[in-house]
Amino acid sequence: MSRLQRCFLVVLVLLASPAAASAASSSYVYCDNGLRCVKAPCPSNSALDVSTGEVIKGVTIDAERLPPGDRDAPDLAEALYSGRVVVRGSMEVRTRTITGKEYKLPYLVAAGIERDARESERKHCFAR
Repeated sequence: MSRLQRCFLVVLVLLASPAAASAASSSYVYCDNGLRCVKAPCPSNSALDVSTGEVIKGVTIDAERLPPGDRDAPDLAEALYSGRVVVRGSMEVRTRTITGKEYKLPYLVAAGIERDARESERKHCFAR
């Protein structure tokens, strides 16, 4: 393997590392937005990207990667449901089969709880 090929391989490994993946993370306020549907998938949850102001509708949260202290909080489900916390994480699209049909749906992969959400950050949580 040439020196150039080794350098290229090192760059690829660094880009695939968890540290590089965290560069794509952002802060989100995830919550139930009050919308209800009769057919799945339903956009009853949404997430506000705090840095851009974009609201992603129909998001599901994956809290499995939260640190044990955050994941084991007694009121975590209620805090997420009501948009009381800002979550550090990244968005990814996953394919799910619902009633025999495949859908590409957004998932918020939560990596940690940052802080309490401000009232202005929670405005997207309530259906208008």
